[in-house]
Amino acid sequence: MKAIITSAVCSSLLLLSACSDNDNNTPAAQSSVEAPQKTALASGIEKANMDTNIRPQDNFYRYINGGWMNNHKIPADKTAIGSFYDLRDKADEDVKMIIEELAATEGLKIGTDEQKVADIFRSYMNTKQRDAAGITPVQDILTAIQDIKSKDDLAKFFGTYSTAGINNPLALYISIDAKDSSSYAIHIWQNGLNLPDKDYYFNEAERFVNLRKGYVTHIENMYNLAGLESGKDAAQNIMALETNLATYHWTRVQSRDSEKRYNKFATTALNELTDKFNWQAFLAAEKVTNQKDIIINQPDFIEGFGKVFDETPIDVWKQYLTFNTLSAFSSYLTTELDNENFDFFSKQLNGRQEQRPQWKRGVSVVNGNLGEVIGKVYVARHFTPAAKSRMSELVENLRNAYGSSISDLEWMSEDTKKAAHLKLAAFTPKIGYPDKWEDYADLTIKSDDLVGNIIRSRKVSSDKGLAKLGGPIRKWEWHMTPQTVNAYYNPPANEIVFPAAILQPPFFNMKADDAVNYGGIGAVIGHEMGHGFDDQGSKYDAQGNLRNWWTEQDLKEFANRTQSLVKQYAGYQVFDDLHVNGELTLGENIGDLSGVTIAYKAYKASLKGQEAPVIDGLTGDQRFFMGYAQIWRSKIVEKSMRNRVATDPHSPGEFRALGSLSNMNEFYDAFNVKEGDAMYIAPEKRVKIW
Repeated sequence: MKAIITSAVCSSLLLLSACSDNDNNTPAAQSSVEAPQKTALASGIEKANMDTNIRPQDNFYRYINGGWMNNHKIPADKTAIGSFYDLRDKADEDVKMIIEELAATEGLKIGTDEQKVADIFRSYMNTKQRDAAGITPVQDILTAIQDIKSKDDLAKFFGTYSTAGINNPLALYISIDAKDSSSYAIHIWQNGLNLPDKDYYFNEAERFVNLRKGYVTHIENMYNLAGLESGKDAAQNIMALETNLATYHWTRVQSRDSEKRYNKFATTALNELTDKFNWQAFLAAEKVTNQKDIIINQPDFIEGFGKVFDETPIDVWKQYLTFNTLSAFSSYLTTELDNENFDFFSKQLNGRQEQRPQWKRGVSVVNGNLGEVIGKVYVARHFTPAAKSRMSELVENLRNAYGSSISDLEWMSEDTKKAAHLKLAAFTPKIGYPDKWEDYADLTIKSDDLVGNIIRSRKVSSDKGLAKLGGPIRKWEWHMTPQTVNAYYNPPANEIVFPAAILQPPFFNMKADDAVNYGGIGAVIGHEMGHGFDDQGSKYDAQGNLRNWWTEQDLKEFANRTQSLVKQYAGYQVFDDLHVNGELTLGENIGDLSGVTIAYKAYKASLKGQEAPVIDGLTGDQRFFMGYAQIWRSKIVEKSMRNRVATDPHSPGEFRALGSLSNMNEFYDAFNVKEGDAMYIAPEKRVKIW
């Protein structure tokens, strides 16, 4: 059982930018500034990262970040570096110190949070013990697979072992009902593939052909390393099975559509989709038989799955589940299995050349299973009340600016504006950390049972999900830990969430002038607010219900403007043979454009009619836009970038910066962008939505 969260600021992330001194490259506004500096606050602009050989009017991203790009290489154990990744490294170091202090402590009382953190870390770091155990820790699951005698047994296995993390074609999860935001519902999402996307099974380009060959070899290798027979036969069968499933998968663009995804069925009527699968056995194993309804996100897939389920022999399903078991636990079993899993999924698929240090992987295990235990200590050490207070003030300033912008929209009717204002007023901001922490009392952790720890943790998480059914919405619940460098908007809850770890430079700098903070964290706040009004978030009302609140004419005008954004981003070239997918990234691009537009408006309002101070020879407007561009600083290896363009709803970082700023008249004024410059878009073609 898994949770699906809608819209994080950077689920996978980003790219690169640059700056200049000669007369042609210096912004016109800058040359006229001679007033003395009036504040001791720093500019917050990382000038050492700039490339002043690049004109800001041609590529502002590389002007701001190009020096850094030229001087930094991606280490062998990473696929990307940059602003987000630097903060993630820092968060890992901070969490490591907390964990190691506990892990070095003897005599921790069994059952305490401290004991659980220490022992799950110890169990992961004990490679010698894991190698000696071989595949014994998952032998009970492998035996259960071999005991499957019928298709009904198979359906039961899917439901029983999904909570252990064994991949199958039906991903059942519990989340808020999009058309009744006061209650939870069970959902099913298409699943069952191990390659990143359906296109990987059918694209005939050489890269994809080689990846498919590599995947087949990987399956065989996993079988052989586990000491299992018939690896070659299993590999061919599993690849054929996944390819059949992929035929019926919706594309990622199709799956973005909130309305098309909402398909509520009575649990007793699922046979209308396919009668080839024992739904009652599956739902009983998932412990949700008391639920009357279920939301099917991709009903076409379910119909196709029924055909594949019926036509595929039981023995092939057993091979598939055996491999999925080895794959699910490879990082917790032997070094050989761990390395083989890394070699395909990280090295061949994503271009990572070396494993991350074991301690970093251990930190990820602790964060993934006991995240809020660590979060409590992390917040106490690294997040001040002053930072929370200033962040709260920024959020309200952004909310006010958004409201003002809605009121000023020329293309929107008063009726739709009224509904938009109601939704904006209902936004619930969450800053830094939860008011109520997760309880891990039911989780048993042992220092010598890593796989058991992971299985028990997944089961406790699943049980917490089941406990939501029939109960009130858990408004206190967070879907990211405080030590996560990210942010998100959750449409059915109408909430915007900012974990403590992202509230650091270059996003949020307590020592910097407001301009760079509005350009950094202000744009992030605006981005998450913008998701409430993007092409999908705008389908949810103030209470978080999937309900149209637009007039027909306003909806048509909104669609016209969003399609202009689709076309703009589809023109951005990532590699010679690859462009940004404007449809897949539309929601995030709307969030980015809205975010920086509203953040700028809020920044100007914060000046209360006064001129911003000049700092380091830069005007307030210049610092604002520079602050925005530097948060997207990143470099990504080619293999990983290609995967992200295919699967990630976020545009590469370079285009997140260029695309938004190219649409803002204020940016043109601040940096003297003229017709003929590479970033120039004719005024009548610049996109303004919110």
